[in-house]
Amino acid sequence: MKIIKAKVTPYVPLTEADVDKAIARGRKLKRLYANASNVRYENDCLSIGFSDGSRVVLPVAGLPEFEGFSAKDFQQLEVTFGGKAISCEAQDLDVSITGLIATSQPLMDLATSLVASRNGRKSSAAKTAAARANGKKGGRPRKEVPQPPETTDT
Repeated sequence: MKIIKAKVTPYVPLTEADVDKAIARGRKLKRLYANASNVRYENDCLSIGFSDGSRVVLPVAGLPEFEGFSAKDFQQLEVTFGGKAISCEAQDLDVSITGLIATSQPLMDLATSLVASRNGRKSSAAKTAAARANGKKGGRPRKEVPQPPETTDT
């Protein structure tokens, strides 16, 4: 087992410049990632709105976290934890929005497809070099078409 000793760092007081940098970094991250801004319950579904204007609608029938909820409980849902969770004070419930979306298999399949499509279009230096090397060899090898076996009729 490798022993790692903790480094002792001297106390450095927080300056106004440090606070300004942290605030700027937080604003930048807020623009990069869409956080939930509102949640509504309509037509037996949770409708989660995000800061970029998009919305996800999830049927509550498939979500065990909301079993036993009344219409009043659904009306008390609110977005908490900086747009990362949905909470209901009356039911003492805090649920991750990412977790709710991840339980929806069709949404996850769609996300997987979109990510695969986007990543497949990316070009890198390694892909470019491999394409050039294959081109020098005559390109992509052709698929071999299987020949049907010859039959001998006697």
